[in-house]
Amino acid sequence: MNNLLDKSIKNLSKGLKDKNFSVTELVKESLNRIEDINSKTNSVIEILPEKLLLTEAKEMDSNINDSKNILYGLPYTMKDIYQAKGTNTTSGSNVLINYSSQYNSTVYKKIKIAGGILIAKSNLDSWGHGGSSENNDIGPVKNPYNLERSAGGSSGGPAVDIATRSSSFSIGEDTGGSIRNPSSWCGITGLKVTYGRVSRYGAIAYASSFDSVGPMAKTAEDCAFVLEGIAGHDPYDANTSSIEVPKYSEIINNKLDYTIGVPKEFFVRGLDEEIEDSIQNAIKELKKLGCKIKEVSFPMFDYGVALYYIIAPSETSSNLGRYDGIRYGNGRDKFTEETKRRILIGTYSLSSGYYDEYYNQAQKARTLLIQTYDDIFKSCDAIISPVSPTLPTKIGELISDPIKNYLADIYTVTQNPAGVPSLAIPTGFSKSKLPVGMQVIGPHFSEDKLLNIGHQFQKVTNYHEQKPNI
Repeated sequence: MNNLLDKSIKNLSKGLKDKNFSVTELVKESLNRIEDINSKTNSVIEILPEKLLLTEAKEMDSNINDSKNILYGLPYTMKDIYQAKGTNTTSGSNVLINYSSQYNSTVYKKIKIAGGILIAKSNLDSWGHGGSSENNDIGPVKNPYNLERSAGGSSGGPAVDIATRSSSFSIGEDTGGSIRNPSSWCGITGLKVTYGRVSRYGAIAYASSFDSVGPMAKTAEDCAFVLEGIAGHDPYDANTSSIEVPKYSEIINNKLDYTIGVPKEFFVRGLDEEIEDSIQNAIKELKKLGCKIKEVSFPMFDYGVALYYIIAPSETSSNLGRYDGIRYGNGRDKFTEETKRRILIGTYSLSSGYYDEYYNQAQKARTLLIQTYDDIFKSCDAIISPVSPTLPTKIGELISDPIKNYLADIYTVTQNPAGVPSLAIPTGFSKSKLPVGMQVIGPHFSEDKLLNIGHQFQKVTNYHEQKPNI
């Protein structure tokens, strides 16, 4: 069955301006779709009041001739870590289960100014602590391609929203793979941006030097349009860059003439054979499109998980110290076991006598990691990598095994400490009909190249057009 939300952002915008359909119709379709699938997937935590949304949609329909932004009138969702007045912001945790947003995050304000309509806040791993959207108090997010399997995490809810065509796009957040992993497992496109490309103001922090705000959508082209709307300097986030925001939606139409590195360490024992085959086929397509493929070495690969799981828990142990049940929220007894584990690891790493041995050493290794990326990007425009070593896991498989849970992030945890961007795109399906994806990683502020590669690849493939039968 074809729905309006099957259309690209460009075609939705054109259809609204040509009055082939209305904002009201889009909002109703989004609300109905969420109602149909949420009892199965548990992807949404809060749906905004229908009466309020339809009133807003009706007003936007009356002003459609004045609309100039391509996001005008489009229904979208956000991971439930973003402040938006009139909504609760829970971070998937009972600590904040009834917390009402007191102000608006920058990303929400920018989309609202552009005319996007927030439909719902989406489910996740509590505080971003996980890669399977099982570590929360709302219940796990289930994969729409197989409800016995995980949707990935921590932005599992937003990924399901896009895969099931419940929204035109979504805003995720990525600290160590949290946009890319669920995008891969749900067969959609997701962009982890350069650190500082998009403001983090109003987003609940996990690890402040790793966190990045980014778009999730059906295609690289859709992500380009969203990124144009949300990127840029923000006086409320001192880490945002003043580098001009390119017209990504135009650059993506360039012919490909890039040198792409394929690290030999990424394709070794432990990587699922079907994933490797799918990515190798994608590499062949990129060669046909004009890319030069080059084998490179990534000697820091084996240290990525260890480095990440010292620094990130250290920062989260500090960030979560404010949630004491006194200023706001409930007491610390409401933290999940996984969140408690990360707080304890971080507190230990920062404690007297262990700071130099663990945290300080990890920061030195981070410097070497950044140098590794810099060295590769001297001769390559981008790097191809798997997103996950496995196909979507069964519900309960990762949350019950902390070590396996952490190792599931092995391909996605090195980009955040280095601050480099990475685009996850679908590359096919397994024999069991589960989505497979790869990531294209680039140097700082190379989102234009990554989106260009993703868009050109999606012009000659149709994996992004597939959707689950749910």
